[in-house]
Amino acid sequence: MPAANPAPVLILGGGLMGLALAHELARRGRAATVLSRRRNEAAGFVAAGMLAPHAEGLAGHLLALGQRSLARIPAWVAQIEADSGLACGLQLCGIVVPFSTSGERDAYPTAAWGQGLDRAGLERQIPGIGPSWQAGLLFPQDGQIDNRRQLMRALERACVGRGVRFEEGCEVLELISSASDSTRPSQRPQLEAVRLRRADGQELNLPCRQAVLACGAWSASLLPELPVAPVKGQMLSLQAPIGALPRVLFGPGTYLVPRGDGLVVVGASSEPEAGFSEGLTPAAQRQLEQGLSSLLPAASGWPPMERWWGFRPCTPDQAPLLGEGPIAGLWLATGHHRNGVLLAAITAELVVGSLLASGGPELEQQLAPFHWGRFKAPSPSPRINPPGASPDRPGSNR
Repeated sequence: MPAANPAPVLILGGGLMGLALAHELARRGRAATVLSRRRNEAAGFVAAGMLAPHAEGLAGHLLALGQRSLARIPAWVAQIEADSGLACGLQLCGIVVPFSTSGERDAYPTAAWGQGLDRAGLERQIPGIGPSWQAGLLFPQDGQIDNRRQLMRALERACVGRGVRFEEGCEVLELISSASDSTRPSQRPQLEAVRLRRADGQELNLPCRQAVLACGAWSASLLPELPVAPVKGQMLSLQAPIGALPRVLFGPGTYLVPRGDGLVVVGASSEPEAGFSEGLTPAAQRQLEQGLSSLLPAASGWPPMERWWGFRPCTPDQAPLLGEGPIAGLWLATGHHRNGVLLAAITAELVVGSLLASGGPELEQQLAPFHWGRFKAPSPSPRINPPGASPDRPGSNR
């Protein structure tokens, strides 16, 4: 008799990362079920969608991961669009990073990947840029995607078309695993089930041998040993004349991301002390408006459209947790902080490859720098910047 089909992989979290993982599993012929509490609270619905490993000033393993993901995004998006019949809003429009001096520009960590701009060059790239900016870098390879209005919807439809099951309104309460063997203390416990509460209030244990934790800022509620903490960010949007801002403008503490229809997303505050407190605050909104006025004075007169907030999942080194977790049968895809949209494509490829044991030593080598075990103990709060560094550059939050 033919072997029974393996049980579905449970995806714990229905945000961008969870959808990307489920879609990748389904494309590779493996059944997946997405468990989601409230999908609209996911960071994928609130982020600006910048694809900016160079404009962000990333370094080391995180820069390399971002560059690999950026190279894969056009084909990844094309597959999602083919499966869903919906556009994702990808624009490799280039990103301009402005500086007060040429010295600051030349010292930027990723300056070697950009084109240097003087004041005249800045004005050509960003007509009307504020007078305090005298130099800049153009990263033509970076871009954006309309995750909030297009990508998330397209991924949902692509997953449904590929047979992914969804259970909405259910909260995962606990991971249930076998006890460790006292004679083999190095052996990890084995995942056996997840305890969840469904939308009707029913609680049950759902048997499970393979799952991926993709709960974003809420990940540590299921695995307290993971040093993932929320960093609240507030944002707003404006309606600009179409074509008024030809490229993304990535300033210190504030950025402007223009969509094709003239909508401009402005972000973002960084509030690690806020925890999971919801709502807008006057101080953060003033910060955004002041940054907007400094970067592009004319934009202060554009009509406001929306204001919102969300929670980034941050680790102490601002890099994600990827690959096998502390429980056998559980994989991690969390802690992406402000780079979740950028890293969704490579995260799905690497984590699903590891889960299906299809990537070999090269894949595991790529995952190694992002293993959860690099932290010896949980940190009480994320360190957003090294001591003495600017709070916004590199690392202005998306």
